[in-house]
Amino acid sequence: MKRATKNIFVVCLIALLSSGVAGLTTYTIMKQSGDKELTATSYNDMFRQNPDVKLAGFNAVDAGPVDFTLAAENSVHAVVHITSTELSKTKTIQQAPDLFDFFFGDPSGRQRQVQTQPRVGFGSGVIISKDGYIVTNNHVIENADEISVKLNDNSVYAGRVIGTDPATDLALVKIEGDSFPTIPIGDSDALKVGEWVLAVGNPFNLTSTVTAGIVSAKARSLGVYSGGVESFIQTDAAINRGNSGGALVNAKGELIGINAVLSSPTGAYAGYGFAIPTSIMTKVVGDLKQFGTVQRALLGIKGGSFSDYRQSDEYKKKDKDFGVNEGVYISEIVDGGSADGADIKVDDVIIGLDGRSVKSMADLQEALARHRPGDKVKVKLVRDKKERTVEITLKNEQGTTKVVKPTGMETLGAAFQELSDDLKKQLRLNTGIQVSGVESGKMSDAGIRKGFIIQKANGRTIRSLKDLEEVFNLAVKSPETDQVLFLSGVYPSGRRANYAVDLVQE
Repeated sequence: MKRATKNIFVVCLIALLSSGVAGLTTYTIMKQSGDKELTATSYNDMFRQNPDVKLAGFNAVDAGPVDFTLAAENSVHAVVHITSTELSKTKTIQQAPDLFDFFFGDPSGRQRQVQTQPRVGFGSGVIISKDGYIVTNNHVIENADEISVKLNDNSVYAGRVIGTDPATDLALVKIEGDSFPTIPIGDSDALKVGEWVLAVGNPFNLTSTVTAGIVSAKARSLGVYSGGVESFIQTDAAINRGNSGGALVNAKGELIGINAVLSSPTGAYAGYGFAIPTSIMTKVVGDLKQFGTVQRALLGIKGGSFSDYRQSDEYKKKDKDFGVNEGVYISEIVDGGSADGADIKVDDVIIGLDGRSVKSMADLQEALARHRPGDKVKVKLVRDKKERTVEITLKNEQGTTKVVKPTGMETLGAAFQELSDDLKKQLRLNTGIQVSGVESGKMSDAGIRKGFIIQKANGRTIRSLKDLEEVFNLAVKSPETDQVLFLSGVYPSGRRANYAVDLVQE
């Protein structure tokens, strides 16, 4: 009995000692960490969120499917199918010289005439006024001799070109009639990435077809138009061949873009389509109707997106902190341009124009596309890490604020034709085009008479009418002091002549 009592006492003593040791250990640990914050265990404590982030409103009602039926119904009637036909023509082809040419003929090679086959192209267009004005892509109707417009009700009209703008790939076409269906114009500036849109057009020569997608990005620049204005809306709505010139419509049924470019390695839809925003379209077609040509304002600078410039060797050599991450870097000020004489310098970075943020060259092009020469704008830029605002008056390509009139070859007041074989033999010529008629115009003012054979224009050898058109277009885009065609050639009599044709608009 005594031994049992003793054993119980020993067990209790051991348990009491163990409890004391455990308590002392816990007290020691707590005391050591008493001045330290407890380790965070929740995700939100470990990763602190920005309190300014706003969540989208979402409930059972908002989660319902988006109804595109009304937007589609209104859009298909205002989207048309365009057929453009380039008729058969006789063209002169310059052949590569052979050994016989080097010794007995013209070392530049001989020419021969070929008859081209008629070419037919298809695309889409959007009726923007009830009296029959239609906006489409320039490449849909470019070089067309005949334009046929087919409406959704299968009625067909002959179309005529009011004006074109290759720089934005837009064109304005007119059909005769009234009370045509139209699409209301929406605000492409208010468009947001992720917003639902419809692409309406005539892919693969089918009648009006509707596809849906979202806005994938804005202000995209692809470099598809040489020297052009690019600030595309990118969408994943299916756009295929034939959709060009069709409508990009928001869920309300408003026109917010003109489908223009398909980006695909195969030529078929691959998830990327691009549209010209209405912020550019409305200005361009308005100018085409009112003036016959676009009144384009230029800032008078050369440069590019700052994000691209940062990757260049020039940037690395400068070893300079510009104080910005995005904008438009200025590498050169154009003499006589809008920025010339203003407080704008090389190495400045433009970050805004008239209150609009400028993050890239595409942003700047879109902002400028809204203005005409003579408009005053406020340019926000960064220089030496400091922001400043400069007000300038915008000028056109000629360095003036005058209204630019259409500058087609018709202003020359002359007709042209290819050289006949007999005339080539008689005068021993292999190049040149002949003036077949002269009326009142620039050439008549310069003293040029019917029969004159143009061999060179501004120093360039003229082999075809296309060559003369290219030289002419370069000349009319020059400053007023350089808007001259220097022509040299010969008359059928053998008399050589030189002329200076003044192209300055009165």
